[in-house]
Amino acid sequence: MTSCHRVGSTLWLALGAVLFAHAASAADMPRLPPPAVIPIEPIAPLSWLAGGWYLRGDIGYRMPTVDSAEITGPFPDPSGNKFGKGLTLSAGAGIKTSWMRTDFTLDYISPTKYTGSVLAANDTTANVSALTGLFNGYFDLGTWYRLTPYVGGGAGVGYVGLTDLKGPAPGADNSQWKFVWAGMAGVGLAISPNVIVDVGYRYLNLGDLHTVNNGAGSMTLNNVAGHEVRVGLRWSFNDLREYR
Repeated sequence: MTSCHRVGSTLWLALGAVLFAHAASAADMPRLPPPAVIPIEPIAPLSWLAGGWYLRGDIGYRMPTVDSAEITGPFPDPSGNKFGKGLTLSAGAGIKTSWMRTDFTLDYISPTKYTGSVLAANDTTANVSALTGLFNGYFDLGTWYRLTPYVGGGAGVGYVGLTDLKGPAPGADNSQWKFVWAGMAGVGLAISPNVIVDVGYRYLNLGDLHTVNNGAGSMTLNNVAGHEVRVGLRWSFNDLREYR
């Protein structure tokens, strides 16, 4: 009986020693830091998919030009050809990427007075007006202090009226579809997270304009174009990178 009791005591002492040694060993082991949590950044959408859409509106002061005028008929060609000044109104919508913009614009060109001399000084007059639709592309050249200069060009169609012809020059009023094109340059100033003020220059070419032959002949205005100083606003559906 005493022998069994001694054996049991020995076993308990051995088990206790093992547990003590294990605990001491565990206490001496260095603790590893918890695994680092790497944040997963959302993938930024492509700039054009991000919706760089904008609306625009512009008003411009137009200084029309004409190279020359010709008459088919018994009269000499007009000389001293010139235009009065006019206005343009424009509205459109477009999309912007990091360095390029494209938009479609509708432009109204107010009637401007043409004057030429056939038999006497300034004896021939007419009005020219137009409604144009242009697809335009622009290259933004970088941004400094929220100012972004750009250059661009556009092409499209125009419904151009040559009307109210008065004087000895032959021909009758004519409204005609024309291919039109433009070249632009300017600068945009971001004034809020969604609004840019656009100040620019545009050269808009309407091509050659013809009156209708009325039996006595017709008149052609060659290379009718115009220099425009324009001011407008572009409103973006997304916050502007230029404003950050």
